[in-house]
Amino acid sequence: MDRRTSTESEGSIHLQISDLSARLGETGSGVLTIFEPQKRGSISNATSSVSRARPAAHAVPEKKLTLFALRLAVLEKAATGLGTLGFIWATVVLLGGFAITLDKTDFWFITIILLIEGTRIFSRSHELEWQHQATWSLADAGINSFRAIKSSSHFIIETVKAVFRPIAVARKPSRRSRDITESMHRASHRSGEQKRTKTRTWKTSDVPLLPYSQWVFLSRNVSKLLYWLQLASATACVVLATMKLVKQNFGEVAKGDADKRNLKSALIIFYALALAEALLFLMEKAYWEWQVTYCKLLDKVNKECELGSSGLVSIRRFFYDAYSKCVNGSIFDGLEMDMVSFAMDLLFSNSPEEQLIGAQILRQFATNNQFSDDTLQKIGITLSVIERLVEMLNWKDPAEEEIRLSAAEILSKLAGKKQNSLRVAGIPGALESISSLLHIKRSSVGGADEIAEKNIIDNEGYDFWTFNHLALLILKKLALDHDNCGKIGNTRGLLPKIIDFTHAGERLLKNENVTPSQIKTVKRSLQVVKLLASTTGSTGKQLRKELSEVVFTISNIRDILRYGEKHPVLQKLGIEILTSLAFEEDATERIGGTGGVLKELFNIFFREGTQENQNHVEIAAGEALSMLASESHCNCHQILKLKVIEKLVGALEVPMLRISAARILGNLCTYSSGDCFEQLRGVTAAAPIVLRAIMTEENKLQEVMIGLAAHVFKFMSSQESSTMFESVGIQESELAFVLVQVLKKYQYPPIKTPRIRRFVIVLAIWMMRHKERNIKVFKDMEMERELECIMETTSELESFNVFSGTVGLSRHSTTIHSLVETAMKLLEDK
Repeated sequence: MDRRTSTESEGSIHLQISDLSARLGETGSGVLTIFEPQKRGSISNATSSVSRARPAAHAVPEKKLTLFALRLAVLEKAATGLGTLGFIWATVVLLGGFAITLDKTDFWFITIILLIEGTRIFSRSHELEWQHQATWSLADAGINSFRAIKSSSHFIIETVKAVFRPIAVARKPSRRSRDITESMHRASHRSGEQKRTKTRTWKTSDVPLLPYSQWVFLSRNVSKLLYWLQLASATACVVLATMKLVKQNFGEVAKGDADKRNLKSALIIFYALALAEALLFLMEKAYWEWQVTYCKLLDKVNKECELGSSGLVSIRRFFYDAYSKCVNGSIFDGLEMDMVSFAMDLLFSNSPEEQLIGAQILRQFATNNQFSDDTLQKIGITLSVIERLVEMLNWKDPAEEEIRLSAAEILSKLAGKKQNSLRVAGIPGALESISSLLHIKRSSVGGADEIAEKNIIDNEGYDFWTFNHLALLILKKLALDHDNCGKIGNTRGLLPKIIDFTHAGERLLKNENVTPSQIKTVKRSLQVVKLLASTTGSTGKQLRKELSEVVFTISNIRDILRYGEKHPVLQKLGIEILTSLAFEEDATERIGGTGGVLKELFNIFFREGTQENQNHVEIAAGEALSMLASESHCNCHQILKLKVIEKLVGALEVPMLRISAARILGNLCTYSSGDCFEQLRGVTAAAPIVLRAIMTEENKLQEVMIGLAAHVFKFMSSQESSTMFESVGIQESELAFVLVQVLKKYQYPPIKTPRIRRFVIVLAIWMMRHKERNIKVFKDMEMERELECIMETTSELESFNVFSGTVGLSRHSTTIHSLVETAMKLLEDK
């Protein structure tokens, strides 16, 4: 409920239903109350997140990789084109036209170059495939991590340095080595504790191509071998072609030998093409090594994406995907790739490692302020991805904990946007999947005459509390939408689970060393219950019924009220839940019938020492008590037994309590049974305070005081009321004048004080019946004319005690037309 600065709102009862922006708040209190209709306001503004500018083109980290892949592909395709041309030239021109006349040396040089370059050109796609697969092997941390799988040249240099390094120095590991070693230990420890279910298919990075030679022929090592073979072949081509171009010893051509006339030129062209192709390829590899090994482009992009050390694997895989697209298709194909689409594709992989990487990338981008808007928008319009994330919530295998956690965090962000929340809740089984994140259960019992004991599942190896928090956060965001509230209520077993998390006993609430996560769990569960209880329409009615029927709902809130003085946020949430539940008659009786609830509410309401800017809980308690006393004889009886009339009268002079105190007293006078007359006689002490407030105050405070005055004066005899007026120094004619002025001021029913004209008429009727001379006073002030104006401007707005949004509830037993007719009759009789 949204708290604003208006002093007129103090003490009003707040039940935000249609104001969705207020429902997003956690601890504030609103200006509008259930005693006035609430405007819908701008829902789009309330539910939409603060728009942030889309990241600029240069701020998208993966664009550096796609541009790098494009440049490499240009060099690769140029080299491949020259190589293809050289291959055609050699086979068609040299070997086809000069095969017999070629010198023996040239023949073998051409043959070797053709074999080397032909193999490289026509197996390039397969070499890319090996490199692509080499990026995946999360089972051995440090091998597949890009920090461990350095470029082969860098690896050999480091090995050579290590050989010649002194033993003492060699024993001291570098920081990078320590990081890799620690990550390997963590991965090994995790795999030791959590064994993944073996799959029926091979993981491509672990395929042993030949038996008994597993390290050499593992697919993740083949790419290294192919890399060096590529370099060796290109170097050989450079050496061979250079030798021939420098020496040009192509053999002597006899004079008049027409068969060898163009041989030299043909050989020069071939060796030039071979040299150019090899140099371009070596240039490509040099550019590759410069950017990757020296400039550490992948590390920089990973840092900008904030993916952590394990993110290097996904960054490398993304780069290879972009590079492969540029090489195998158009050079511009790779530019269309982005990390979000890449990660979404990985979610549908059959490999758990790829699923994990995809989930982690989306999780990081969804929680990053710079990229979250675009990321969530892309996920939100891809229903299959949302369904996949929802499906992952059901994965309870400990080995898949990280995937499940990432999926839950992504959905918690996704549910924050209204349209996306509707899509999430609309997926069949989505709420059951979210419910599975709440790790709490009740043990089975033997009979129906007892309730099973609650057990919160917990063990050292699984972070159940994090899942509990995320589940409640998702539910809280989903519950901001009215339709989703109904779905939450219809999900089997979900409401009792949520309510179980609202439990916080004396030991927890009074513990100085309580962990923030425990309080956070209680807070989020209360927020969810509050949103559900404040739902409008038939859906809200059913939800309040179901919530109040759970036997722990009210008692859990009572414990928070009793022991939660150190946690005012929890107390306020609990009180607001009670206020919402009190819309239903059965729930109102259950609240009043739960021992200690009314008493604790009054203890909070009368609590002293609270500063004016920290009185949210006290105001909320007054609102709840006013609502609970409305139309409930039982609750009024319970309140009178607490003997709080005197304190309530005193509260009428406390600025932050007086509106609520006036409403509580008014409800006690209206709804208490007839045998409570003597107990209610104490309200007459409030008459002077009420009378002065009517004469001096305005708006909401004036409305509730006029309404209370009509009840207070009924407990006073004619003599007592006359004495009271004299003691206050106010004439009844002066009061009549103020009442007529109020009717003139409010010619149409006001939204913020919808009952003020009704209360004025009721008080005027009492005054005219109390003393006949007051009839003449009102006639002289043209009261009849004001009453006629009311007859022409009455509205349903004035017919209700409380409102749920723009829907009136708790209709007044007497219509305003009847009151006007009664007043008119009194005026006419004189």
